[in-house]
Amino acid sequence: MRPAAKDNVQHLSKPQLLESAAELAAYLKSLSPSDVARIMKISPKLAHETCTLMSGWSSLPKHQRAAVDSFIGDIYSGLQVQRWSAADKRYADEHLRILSGLYGVLKPYDGIYPYRLEMAYRLPDEPFKNLYAYWADRIAKALPSTETIVNLAAAEYSKAVLPHLESSAKVVAPQFMTISPKTGQPVFVVVHAKIARGAFAGWMIRQRVDDPASLTSFDQLGYVYDRESSTEDSPVFVCREFGGLGLSVRLS
Repeated sequence: MRPAAKDNVQHLSKPQLLESAAELAAYLKSLSPSDVARIMKISPKLAHETCTLMSGWSSLPKHQRAAVDSFIGDIYSGLQVQRWSAADKRYADEHLRILSGLYGVLKPYDGIYPYRLEMAYRLPDEPFKNLYAYWADRIAKALPSTETIVNLAAAEYSKAVLPHLESSAKVVAPQFMTISPKTGQPVFVVVHAKIARGAFAGWMIRQRVDDPASLTSFDQLGYVYDRESSTEDSPVFVCREFGGLGLSVRLS
């Protein structure tokens, strides 16, 4: 994550599950660099930096940064927040939710402190040993119960929500495939799919897509809807030439 800006006094909202996040952050501060290196499978140097970062964790407004501006990675590259207008930002704050190992669930313009904690990490002590158990149904309860959820999260984070939704909840999970130049068949390419999930969310925000029936109109980055491979709950989009080159440091 990017560090918080100094003396950041812009208006940011408070994360809905901040009390639980603060409890978890306090525990993380107690871990040693060797603990962190083992849990996160990172180098001793990076573990020391992570512990130093967490030691300063705070919920004071001046230390916060907007969640959507804090995360880095292919999904956020595809989201292209820099293209959002003021109206887009307001719409996103009402409709987009970001899943987080430390904060549970976030609105884009919730204020957060930079951290390093994946949902799948296994911590040493209860009640934090299993973050899926720690968050239990709190994340799901923070989501709208009567609206269709378009799930663009990675499997690691989806597992923190899907088992706890009401049986009547409507979830749509788009899938993104790329035509292989070798076989001519659609295949799953991890980097392409991550960028595409971000682009899909960004497209929904900019186009104000609120009707599930309109999701099949997505046509960014060279993707087109593949009716034959799709189901109502899992629309499939296929691209022949991936149009997201340059949106990831791993692609050129």
